[in-house]
Amino acid sequence: MSRFVVTGANGLVGRRACALLAQKGHAVVGLGRGVRRVAGAHDYEEVDLTREADVAQALSRLAPEVILHCASMTEVDACEKAPEAAYAANVTATAAVARGAREAGAHLVHVSTDYVFDGAAGPYGEDAVPNPGGVYAVTKHMGEQAARVLAPGCAIARTAVVYGWPPVEGRLNFGAWLVKTLGAGQPVKLFEDQVVSPSFAENVAAMLVELGERRLGGVWNTCGGTVLDRVAFGRALCEVFGFDAGLIVPTKMADLKLSAPRPLRSGLKTDKARELLAEKPLALEESLKRFHATWRRAGEAG
Repeated sequence: MSRFVVTGANGLVGRRACALLAQKGHAVVGLGRGVRRVAGAHDYEEVDLTREADVAQALSRLAPEVILHCASMTEVDACEKAPEAAYAANVTATAAVARGAREAGAHLVHVSTDYVFDGAAGPYGEDAVPNPGGVYAVTKHMGEQAARVLAPGCAIARTAVVYGWPPVEGRLNFGAWLVKTLGAGQPVKLFEDQVVSPSFAENVAAMLVELGERRLGGVWNTCGGTVLDRVAFGRALCEVFGFDAGLIVPTKMADLKLSAPRPLRSGLKTDKARELLAEKPLALEESLKRFHATWRRAGEAG
């Protein structure tokens, strides 16, 4: 068993990684900005990752063997409107965590995104050359470079359109938003021209945990195993959840005035993860079945 630190422990993937690690018997400390918002068997400390001295002090004291860096500013349009905040969260914080990992002799798993690519020729393999556009994408790519430089041998784990239930308090992920809206009988506009790799949060967390446990380095696409457009995802979700697919209104990205650019033909190839990881990227059908099961359990418990 190992000593793990997980950043972004209140977030969609971080909370699931903490729970899985604790379940497997590891010693886990989750780090988050603000008070603990998720109950669990792991310890928790409040740390502002953009304050480099605080990060260094915490990691020196905790002496982790592995760090899963899940924390990030992921709201694409918010990043575009607040570039200083995006830089602090996605670059400064990553550099601080990477330095702390190196000083502690810990293996770093840094979570990144398919948005480091421009979306001109997806889906992308691990060896594709990034070409980010927009503040979110650029800062996430800079975070990758900071991790590589400051924590040699780290893993860069790219994921995409992560969804799960329950959602993070105060913010609905794509899948949770669809369930809430379609479940209420309300129409949703979905992009028919954006191709993505929707990723079930539990599956992503399990792949990150494996990268940490096995101390694997290099670039990994830790995302869903099916590449499709958002309309097709919405219709598949309707079939599993029993919602009316007629509520889905196909639209083109250019029809909406979005603050930040988004890659159109994106998505990630998962051949490497399927071949080399015990935790395989899930195909869409299985992901949605598990998503539906967690949603039903939460409803029964609540």
